[in-house]
Amino acid sequence: MQQKHVLVIGGGISGMTTAIEIAEVGHEALLVESKPYIGGKVVQFSQYFPKLCPPQCGLEINFNRIRNNSRVKILTSARVNSMEGSKGNFKVQIMKKAELINSKCTACGKCADVCPVERDNTFNYGLDKNKAAYLPHEMSFPFSYTIDESACLRNECKKCLDVCEYDAINLDAREELIEKTFHSIVYSTGWEPYDAGEIALLNYGNHPDIITNVEFERYAAANGPTAGHIIKPSDQSAPKTIVFIQCAGSRDEKHLSYCSSVCCSASLKHALIASEKLKQVKILIFYIDLRVSGRNEDFLKQVEEDENVELIKGKAGKININNNKLFVEAEDILSGIKTKTESDLVVLATGIQPSLLNSKLPKDDYGFLLNDKLPEGIFASACASKPLDVSASLKDATAISLKAIQN
Repeated sequence: MQQKHVLVIGGGISGMTTAIEIAEVGHEALLVESKPYIGGKVVQFSQYFPKLCPPQCGLEINFNRIRNNSRVKILTSARVNSMEGSKGNFKVQIMKKAELINSKCTACGKCADVCPVERDNTFNYGLDKNKAAYLPHEMSFPFSYTIDESACLRNECKKCLDVCEYDAINLDAREELIEKTFHSIVYSTGWEPYDAGEIALLNYGNHPDIITNVEFERYAAANGPTAGHIIKPSDQSAPKTIVFIQCAGSRDEKHLSYCSSVCCSASLKHALIASEKLKQVKILIFYIDLRVSGRNEDFLKQVEEDENVELIKGKAGKININNNKLFVEAEDILSGIKTKTESDLVVLATGIQPSLLNSKLPKDDYGFLLNDKLPEGIFASACASKPLDVSASLKDATAISLKAIQN
C-alpha cells in the first residue's frame, strides 16, 4: 500500500475523526487548527445529543486514539497560508503562530498566577475573563498553557519568565512558515453562530439578559463562567421566566434563509436543562416548526411532558426593553392572538453558518463548500459543507476520510 499524506484543516470533532480514520488504515494525517487546542465547538458544550453526554465522553476517546497513533500529527495555533498544485501533489504553506509557551510546559499554572493582564475568555464567548497566560480549558489538547499575543505585555512585564521553572516560555518567539506536500486536503473548518446583533428587532447587545443559544450552553456547563448555574447576567439571580426564540435570523431572507437543522434540538435540550436546574421556572419556546430527527425526537416528547415548559407555535418578531424589563412580542399562530410576554431571560436560537465564508473555493449561496465542484483531491467535511449535528458530522467525516485516501 502506498502511504498517503493528507492535510486536514480544522481540529473540531469532524476534523479529528477524519484524521484518526485516515491514520488508522495506515496513512499520514496532519491536523491543522487555528486555536491553541483541538476539539472545536463540541468541547464548549455542556452536553450533546442524543445521549446528553458531557463532551468529555467522546472527546477523551478520540484524544487517546490520537495519542496512540504516531501517524496523526497536530499543529495548533496555525493556519493555511497558501496552496497550489493538484491531487497527489498539493504544495501547502502553513503559518504557525509564535509559540510563546512551548512543549516543555507542564501546565503548572504559575505563569497565569503572576500574569497582570486580563482578557475576554474566548472559550466562554467573552462571558468572563481570564489571564493573557492561560489554559484554554481543563481538557485542553495539547494540555498546555498558551499566551494571547494581542494581550501579552511581553518584555515590558516578564513576570511569567521569572516563575517558569522549565524554560517553557520564550517571549521573543516569532511565527514560523512551514511548507509541506500532501496527496489530498480535507476542509473540516466547522461553523460559527450567526451574529445575533444583525437582527435589530431582537435587541441583542442592548440588554445583558438577551443571550444566544451558544452563550446559554456555556452558562449551563459545569466548567462555564457560572459553574453550571443558569443566571440572569444583569444581576446574577436565577430567572423565573425564560423565553426561547427559535429561528433567530434563520429561515429569513434578510439573514440566513436556510434551516440550520440543529437549533430546535438544542433549544429542547436547553429547556430540559433549565427545568431541571430551576425547579420553579416557567419556560416558553416560540417556534415556526419544531424540526427534530432520529433519537432527538425523544427530546420533544420529554419537553411536551414537562410541566415547566410551554411550546407556542408562533414567530417571535420583536423584543422590547421597557424600564429595563424584557417583553417578547409574538403571534400565537394556532389561536391567532398576538402576545406580549415579560421574561427574565431571553435565549436566541441563532443558526449555523460556515467558518469559511471568505474562501475562494466553490461555495453555495450560503457559503458552504460544494463537494461536487471542489478541485479533485480537495474535500469538505461536516459543517464545512452543510449544517449537521454531532452524530451526522461523525458519519460524514468518516465517509470523507475514505474519499481522501482513494486514488
